[in-house]
Amino acid sequence: MSKDKKNKPFPRFKNDKEAERFVENADLSEYDFSDFKPMSFEFAPKDKAVTLRLSAPLLDAVKNTASKEGVPYQRYIRHVLEKAIEENQHA
Repeated sequence: MSKDKKNKPFPRFKNDKEAERFVENADLSEYDFSDFKPMSFEFAPKDKAVTLRLSAPLLDAVKNTASKEGVPYQRYIRHVLEKAIEENQHA
């Protein structure tokens, strides 16, 4: 790709399956990844379990937000926790 041609913006996906299908078939060299941020939480082994009691409205809100983001709600909770830790470490 020439330096003069602008890369395509990366599309947004409704869920993981949609993203996986796209990645399997796309030439990723055509896309702009400049807005991407590294995410390490999904690669670490999940070898500890946590029991957490939440109110029904809070759990519903978490599930709704996760659904809008196209991720399972437990993955969304891990993401929110990791983001809060990172922000606290850089404060």
